[in-house]
Parts: sequence; structure tokens; C-alpha cells
Amino acid sequence: MNSSYSTVNFMVIDDDEVCIMSIERSLKELKIANPLYVAKDGIEGLEVLRGTLDDSETLPPFIITLDLNMPRMGGLEFLEEVRNDPVFRKLIIFVLTSSDAPSDIASAYEKNIAGYIVKENTTASLHKALNLLNGYANLVVLPV
Repeated sequence: MNSSYSTVNFMVIDDDEVCIMSIERSLKELKIANPLYVAKDGIEGLEVLRGTLDDSETLPPFIITLDLNMPRMGGLEFLEEVRNDPVFRKLIIFVLTSSDAPSDIASAYEKNIAGYIVKENTTASLHKALNLLNGYANLVVLPV
């Protein structure tokens, strides 16, 4: 990879502690060492993102996994907020949720997500999803 590119940061926005621990464990097992940020809901996710802005309001590259069903601000509301914000609208966001409802899938894609992944209870499916995201992060050049 060209050394002038920034390391991609991963962010998990999910209120499920077990899911977060599983993601952290899977990242470790897959030897994915990218920086990881965790937020428990959309409001906290926005706060974390705002905290990573430098003085010129340049956001470092992020790939976000987003749950849809969370307290305070759910995933669809978070998507609405970031897609209307000129600083955040280019974020690469994958929905990683337990919902396989066609209306949720359609609503998420209407908000320009990169992909929709349904959480399954198996560690193997989580490994596959995270391996996919890692491959994406290593192959795609993201905007700065």
C-alpha cells in the first residue's frame, strides 16, 4: 500500500455488548490491527467522529459497522444525520444488524450504505463479515 495513504479506522456503532466483544475478539483472531472506535448508539457515534476531526475539519478515513436498533439514536437516524452533514456524508458505512426486514434493508440502501450484513449467531459468519471489511479497507483508496 502506498505510504501516503492513511490507515483506515474501524468504528462499531452497536449497543449489544456481546456483539462488540465478538467483533473485538474476531479482529484480534484475524490479526486486524487497525484502530477501533466503539460507540453504543448514534449520538455517541457522532460524538466520537467529531472528536477525531483535526483543525481543518478533515475526518480520517473510517469504515463503520452500524446496528439499526439502538436506544437514543438508532442506525437509520444516524444515517440520516451523517448523509446530511458535509463533513460526514462520505463515510463508508456497512449496516451490521440482526434485522432482515425488507423495509430496513431498503431504507438503509436509500441512505447510501456500502452494504447490508445480517448478524448471525455464529462466530464464523462474523469472521467472514470482518474479513470482508478488512479486505475492503486494504484494497480501496478512501477519500480524505
